[in-house]
Amino acid sequence: MTNDLTKTVSELFRSKTVVIVGDLVADQFLNGTISRVSREAPVFILRHDETTTVPGAAANAAANVASLGGRANLIGTVGDDVNGKLLLDGLSSVGVDISGVIRLSGRPTTTKVRVLAGQHYAARQQVIRIDYESDAELSAGIVERLISNLREVCDQADAVIVSDYNYGTVGRQIFDEAKRISESHQIPLIIDSRFRLAEFTGATTATPNREEVEQILGRDFSDSDCEQLREDLGLASLLVTNGNQGMKLFETSKPPLQLDVVGSTEPVDVTGAGDTVIAAYALALASGRDFATAAQIANHAGGLVVMKKGTACVSAEELADSLANVGPLVSSSQQA
Repeated sequence: MTNDLTKTVSELFRSKTVVIVGDLVADQFLNGTISRVSREAPVFILRHDETTTVPGAAANAAANVASLGGRANLIGTVGDDVNGKLLLDGLSSVGVDISGVIRLSGRPTTTKVRVLAGQHYAARQQVIRIDYESDAELSAGIVERLISNLREVCDQADAVIVSDYNYGTVGRQIFDEAKRISESHQIPLIIDSRFRLAEFTGATTATPNREEVEQILGRDFSDSDCEQLREDLGLASLLVTNGNQGMKLFETSKPPLQLDVVGSTEPVDVTGAGDTVIAAYALALASGRDFATAAQIANHAGGLVVMKKGTACVSAEELADSLANVGPLVSSSQQA
């Protein structure tokens, strides 16, 4: 069965360009087999099997835009090191345009190493994560180069994503330029900020998770609190993701829209799920869909990706199949 949602994904996504600016992370997964207990300390000895490197954070959002059939232009920085090269090679291999990425000497690529361990023929489980970060601020010259790169790629853009993981790329100047471009080109600006959403006002929409909203409103926030937050941030809509409870959309002059989780309520791995959500949401908005329809498409993308291990992507074919038999949306006020 073909419906308007599947046509959006199968046909319209392919003609859309999304610019992603933000923090680029190399997500590494170190897989090993537990061989024995060490004689030096009461710890297991892990025999290394393989290490894989995939795009994380803003880079993962870009990879998802590409896997969903859109054209992804990425703006950010990596270190002039092995992990930076692995990250850029991985992005290029999936079709992301990395011409706007700056390689910085003397600054390490932000890397998250997840150690996955298990016995022979058993499933690997994450036992620890090791983060490699840089505390150094970007120089004024690098910020100007990023802004210049952003301007160059936005002439043909249909949407802009700002992905702030608090690793130093997204500052006031970068966000303000993205907002100026959004307004002058009349294209949606979607922001996701791990810790600083309240600092960035005037975007089109935002996609915080529940924890990020709690940082601003407190743990027992209500729908009316979210409506007020949307208004305070100057957003046309606010899409709050709630893990296995789905999503809730808050939109100007409309009742809140609850979107129940798609698929299992017990995910395999939620790593990078927000990046997949924002990629699908941005492509749907770029395709001219309203906030509710875009949120519905993003909800299905999120439901698919959390059933995959590690930092993963969703393909346009997978998403179209998931949306094939979807019925009309029902608002929470209609459900009551």
